[in-house]
Amino acid sequence: MEKEKNKAKKVSELQATYLLNFVEASAVAKPFLKWAGGKGQLLEALENLFPVEIHSKKIKKYAEPFIGGGALFFHVAQNYPNIEEFYVSDVNPELILVYKTVQKDVESLIAQLETMELEYHELTAIEQKNYFYNKRKNFNNNLSKFDLKEFHADWVTRTATLIFLNRTCFNGLFRVNSKGEFNVPFGDHNNPKICDTPNLRSVSALLQKTKIECGDFEASKDFIDENTFVYFDPPYRPLSKTAYFNSYSKIKFGDDSQKRLAKYFLLLSNKGTKLMLSNSETIRVNPDGLTMVG
Repeated sequence: MEKEKNKAKKVSELQATYLLNFVEASAVAKPFLKWAGGKGQLLEALENLFPVEIHSKKIKKYAEPFIGGGALFFHVAQNYPNIEEFYVSDVNPELILVYKTVQKDVESLIAQLETMELEYHELTAIEQKNYFYNKRKNFNNNLSKFDLKEFHADWVTRTATLIFLNRTCFNGLFRVNSKGEFNVPFGDHNNPKICDTPNLRSVSALLQKTKIECGDFEASKDFIDENTFVYFDPPYRPLSKTAYFNSYSKIKFGDDSQKRLAKYFLLLSNKGTKLMLSNSETIRVNPDGLTMVG
């Protein structure tokens, strides 16, 4: 009799956990990383520029080759159910590691973030600063050399550390030096939320129908066809010598890359793909002081 009661209790607890997870997974998914150039505040303006085919349900695929924080991807994935397949990519292996970890093992990630959050908030202000710099040092001493095609448990710890640094560093930036080392200083935030469990579960649910790749934007070519809507949001071309931020990855995105992207855009356009691109206006001054013609 006692054994039956324990069994019934365990089943009840599992059902309750499932229901909780279901409710949390139904919450609106939003970017879980703060990323320079994020489009969270521009969603309405961008949506007004969407191709008409997305409203007539002719678009079946969506691709975003410079995923970053993914604000537009999350918006499209939750508001256009006619789209069946998604593709996101980036040249930054750390960023792709994070997305793949959330996709493949969000519960282990949540467990580590919850522990980290508890440890952090029990510290004094000075101890929190030291905790941050210790995490940053360990992160940089173990630069990602993972095979991103085969999931490994070490991905979870790496991802948890990156999310922690992103939530507690200055201004929530992700910036690296020429060696690929994370170099943003401590942010001294007041009670930062390090583990947003409902959102991470919602994001993970969306990523189950998403192909995630680490690589150049042209790697998306095999996924894209005439029924695809593609949004390009590359690192912007600097408008002046002092307005230059292109340090999302140790791989730089200069003028040659901008020209290659323009050619790729034209190639896809000729194929009938529906396209949208954000960038800075190029009729400006080059960082070297020369006037840009067009």
